[in-house]
Amino acid sequence: MKLRKSQEQDVEVNLTSLIDVVFLLLIFFMISTTFERQAALKIDLPEASAVADSSEQPERLEFVLDPEGRIYLNDSQLVDSRPATIRAALEQTAGEARDLAVVVRADAQTPHHYVVTVMDVTGQLGFTRLSIATQQVSE
Repeated sequence: MKLRKSQEQDVEVNLTSLIDVVFLLLIFFMISTTFERQAALKIDLPEASAVADSSEQPERLEFVLDPEGRIYLNDSQLVDSRPATIRAALEQTAGEARDLAVVVRADAQTPHHYVVTVMDVTGQLGFTRLSIATQQVSE
């Protein structure tokens, strides 16, 4: 008796349905996920009062930035606007006191990166009381 050899069939896995399920899961998680924005630097905006008493104001560090990018620290102009220069000026002016209030006064036309550089350097040095001065719009 002569037996026929059975032919081996290639095993094939159909991935179409698996890919469909993966895409559906991906879409589900993309839609149902909520994103929460967290700021790395918290800003304490100053409050305005009708009468300011100069004897109650604590000592503070004040940065003034003009439209050309020149930076002033407590009415003294810094040599340049590099982070190392800002850091050295802050360390020299404040010493070890990290609880001083830091106020940033930037002109409306000042490029944004100068303000961010000042804020970044103050945060790196450990100053936590940072305020950005604004001007009230008259109606």
